[in-house]
Amino acid sequence: MRRYIFGPVPSRRLGTSLGVNNLPHKICSYSCVYCQAGPTSYKTILRRRFSSADMILREVKEVLRRGIQVDYVTFVPNGEPTLDTEIGRAAQLIASLGLHTAVITNSSLLWREDVRSDLHYFSLVSIKIDTVNDKLWRKLNRPHEDLDLSKVLKGIEEFCKEYRGVMLTETMLVRGLNTSEEEARATARFIRRLDPSKVYISVPVRPPTEPWVKPPTEEEIVVVYTTFTQELGRCVELLTSPEPPRFEVLDNPREYLLNLTSVHPLRYDYAVKALSRVCEEPERLIQCLIREGVLALVEYQGQRYLVRRRPGRE
Repeated sequence: MRRYIFGPVPSRRLGTSLGVNNLPHKICSYSCVYCQAGPTSYKTILRRRFSSADMILREVKEVLRRGIQVDYVTFVPNGEPTLDTEIGRAAQLIASLGLHTAVITNSSLLWREDVRSDLHYFSLVSIKIDTVNDKLWRKLNRPHEDLDLSKVLKGIEEFCKEYRGVMLTETMLVRGLNTSEEEARATARFIRRLDPSKVYISVPVRPPTEPWVKPPTEEEIVVVYTTFTQELGRCVELLTSPEPPRFEVLDNPREYLLNLTSVHPLRYDYAVKALSRVCEEPERLIQCLIREGVLALVEYQGQRYLVRRRPGRE
């Protein structure tokens, strides 16, 4: 069973993405209320070695030997990837294979010079900016107590001045919080200073950590989208639905489900469709994993999702 690599999975931002989960479960500098991976088990801003760059490289090579084509190898763990001090070296090793690399970061550690230096090895960096309002930041992202928003925002600006790759931003909207015209305009004006290639507006489409979290109303989405486009032009795009079911099942079906759901919930119908290519009775396998207690079935916004259960988690 692969330790770090999962997928490949489809991504509107990145095409066919081979995922890298370079952290143990939910080690993060934030504990976002909308997080699809569940509550943060260990909140920290201290960097350390969480993965092995050499082992990540071996697992990527194993996928390539099977003839699988990928557009990006993407570091998108169930925590903050820049907490891992191996991330820069891992990106260098993967790039030596002629592959594009991407990282999805919450941007909370970009005030650190070593983090900015590591991210320069990536072809593409996606930065989270949900708000520039301190009160909303603390309610939405629930940062580590030693983080300071002004310092985080300054670090983001410093990185964007230096970085020469493709830089994207992503803003997650939660109903009734960061969806007013005033909040949207302040966020958009900050993003404009960064000169990103693309600006994504997202909504919660999978079960969130906090049950009170709701996707924005249609009216709120229109307000934010209109405000963003006024400030940022045509680079703004909405992401308001889950990715389509174009999965390559590289592991055996059981390992595939456990690897993918360890990073984010997977729609039940997507899982059945993907598994049906390699498994005669996909729903029987899913029900077996649910009975074993390693997967749970959760309903959210009228859809059923498979969620990885953790030892000791109710």
